[in-house]
Amino acid sequence: MKTAKGFDFNVSGRPRLPAAKGLFVTGTDTGVGKTLIAGAIAKYLRRRGRRVEVFKPVATGCRRSRGQLISRDAEFLAACADSKFSLAEIAPVRFRHGVAPNVAARQARREVDLEAIFAGYELVSGGADAVVVEGIGGLLCPISDDFWVIHLAAMMKLPVVIVARAQLGTINHSLLTIHAARSAGLAVAGVVVNRYVLEPPKSRAARELTRDEELAMSTNPSQIAARGATEVLAIVPEESGNSVERAAIGPNTQFAIGQVDWEGIIGL
Repeated sequence: MKTAKGFDFNVSGRPRLPAAKGLFVTGTDTGVGKTLIAGAIAKYLRRRGRRVEVFKPVATGCRRSRGQLISRDAEFLAACADSKFSLAEIAPVRFRHGVAPNVAARQARREVDLEAIFAGYELVSGGADAVVVEGIGGLLCPISDDFWVIHLAAMMKLPVVIVARAQLGTINHSLLTIHAARSAGLAVAGVVVNRYVLEPPKSRAARELTRDEELAMSTNPSQIAARGATEVLAIVPEESGNSVERAAIGPNTQFAIGQVDWEGIIGL
């Protein structure tokens, strides 16, 4: 489907990926916490006795260790799922520079290996009850110049979970992401609002400065649900116990994720 000049979401000419059950976790933009949410979902499914695997198709901003590029996100996801696969299998394409993959590839003077992504997905999804895929950036982030995250999501045909920030500006970002997903024929499972601040500022001056921000945060979820004709699946609080670096998920975050019928969404 060509929605506008330059926006061609048709993947009919691409290889057919294996049918699998799972979720495709994307974000309204980078840094919204989709790695944390994807890991928390995987951990929830594992605790429910499901054989869950995780997949990070392409990772940038990787560190070098013993001659290999290591994705911090893949480490976190693997720990949450107790994955049987290696980090290189969970994140088959990795780059050093923390920029869009097509730019990182040019900096590394190599091509983005799409075939490695497709083969990696087939490997990781095979035999699992569910696979939780975490994209990179948002849906329109380019993996290669002419192959974006949205194309990969369309090929995988998994329900899409959109992770959004709680603060001012999220209505626009969320609705744009929902619109892009539906324009490509993706099934939007719903939105997870992340980093909702439960504790108000203590000082009076701070409270005055953030009154409108608090109003926006408290009304954003209902606005996203109504204007986007979708469900806000969970509202996840800001929590000091959350750390991708330490592979830690705070109890309040895991509780919020645990209130969602992920198995029903996935079709298990």
